Amino acid sequence: MAPIFIAGPCVIESADLLDEVACELVRIKQKFNIEIYFKASFDKANRTSVHSYRGPGLEKGLQMLDDVREKYGLKLLTDIHESFQAAPVGEVVDVLQIPAFLCRQTDLLVAAARTGKIVNIKKAQFLSGLDMKYPVEKAQESGAKEIWLTERGNIYGYNNLVVDFRNIPDMKAFVPRVVMDCTHSVQRPGAAGGKTGGNREFVPAMALAAKAFGADGYFFETHPDPEKAMSDGPNMLYLKDLETVIASLL
Repeated sequence: MAPIFIAGPCVIESADLLDEVACELVRIKQKFNIEIYFKASFDKANRTSVHSYRGPGLEKGLQMLDDVREKYGLKLLTDIHESFQAAPVGEVVDVLQIPAFLCRQTDLLVAAARTGKIVNIKKAQFLSGLDMKYPVEKAQESGAKEIWLTERGNIYGYNNLVVDFRNIPDMKAFVPRVVMDCTHSVQRPGAAGGKTGGNREFVPAMALAAKAFGADGYFFETHPDPEKAMSDGPNMLYLKDLETVIASLL
């Protein structure tokens, strides 16, 4: 199975940011003849602090994502946090993503499955790969035509994540495609004074290790200037480095 790539900024900050990232994704897509999904969140409902930027919201955010599709022809992925969001989001995007903390939320999984779109379920930081059989069953029995699972590390101590790469082959027993979230896996949750820290220098090695364990999808949050990003800056890749990392996986 040919690998797919999911990339984009953590959260929608501005139309200019979406344009800059989308242009680079189109260039990389054409250079390597690969399948790329543009990812950005319209609402980051799970920020560490109530004072953190969350995004433009459902209505405006979906319009901005739809503009990316119209202008650049890219497939779209975004996450939902509440079941009522599934239907309107499914009208715009190709893949509905279930956040890791919410992967056991039955109503959310059912609503996403009923859209008929691909459902990408991120493995919770507190579950094993084998535990993901049950969220998959919920989505399958609710009519999902295609389900992906995404590895993003486990919490084993305070403010840190560790990846057990055995989760990748374990989850491939349930679904045809397992994605490695290479940037969220290097997070340091809540470790930066009311916001999440991270170690982006480990992202390339994280991706290569996942490839060795059989991953066939790779998720990269990326930004032209992560130090000024409004969410998840410390673990996002510099946009200028994305091509090199993708090339190493082909």
